[in-house]
Amino acid sequence: MKVAKDWKDYVVLATGNGEKLEKWGKYILLRPDPQVIWNSENKLANYKKLDAHYLRDNSGGGRWKYINHVPEEWVVSWKNLKFSIKPMGFKHTGLFPEQAVNWQDMIDLIKKANRPIKVLNLFAYTGGASVACASAGAQVTHVDASKGMVERAKENAKLNGITNIRYIVDDCQKFIEREIRRGNHYDAIIMDPPSYGRGTNGEMWKLEDNLFDFVKLTKQVLSEKPLFVLISSYTTGLQASVLTNILSLVFGHGGIDADEIGLATQEKIVLPCGARGMKIW
Repeated sequence: MKVAKDWKDYVVLATGNGEKLEKWGKYILLRPDPQVIWNSENKLANYKKLDAHYLRDNSGGGRWKYINHVPEEWVVSWKNLKFSIKPMGFKHTGLFPEQAVNWQDMIDLIKKANRPIKVLNLFAYTGGASVACASAGAQVTHVDASKGMVERAKENAKLNGITNIRYIVDDCQKFIEREIRRGNHYDAIIMDPPSYGRGTNGEMWKLEDNLFDFVKLTKQVLSEKPLFVLISSYTTGLQASVLTNILSLVFGHGGIDADEIGLATQEKIVLPCGARGMKIW
């Protein structure tokens, strides 16, 4: 397992009973986590410094319960990069700290390439990977279907003084199809596709059914001198070896680094947080 490192403003304090207790800068949040199927000795909701607790409801959604004052938005840092944190619906904060594993690898690869690198970030959310790659000198195209998330990504770039990112609000598959027709190419492709989703015209996306064909499609926009392709997955049950197989069948065997990613906790265990597969040339 690859474990995210170098966080000073983020830590998992404790886990148990389907929840994780996290410190984001000055604020302590308690959120559901489907991987936490073990119990905790103490009830995490009773933690005396808890600021906010995300509570599930019977409909499958939920809400934030605020115990202490929490600002609408605040900033945390990883190494020299800054990110905006904002508690949102469906338990999210706008950042996945375990992705620091991927940020570091991509930064290192871009810097070592010693040439201009064009990166395409698909399903790019609030732009953690976009900011990381741009900070290493890459020219990044950031694509996400949610206008709200793209606006958040712009905020993160502004926090870091980054201007070398192009933002596209679009369905990722339709964007790729247009880029193929336009003859545009990229040296690196990042994707963090959802388990389920719907396109702009109601098209159904299901990761197990659509991922392989989508990855094959992206091969057509890869440059003649590629650097890497990275797939992240939070779909429960989709193992790193599945990502290895997809990358091998589409891009060829060899140079593939696939593993679980996770976060170290103060309990001295590692909380699993999905999988990643990376093809490196």
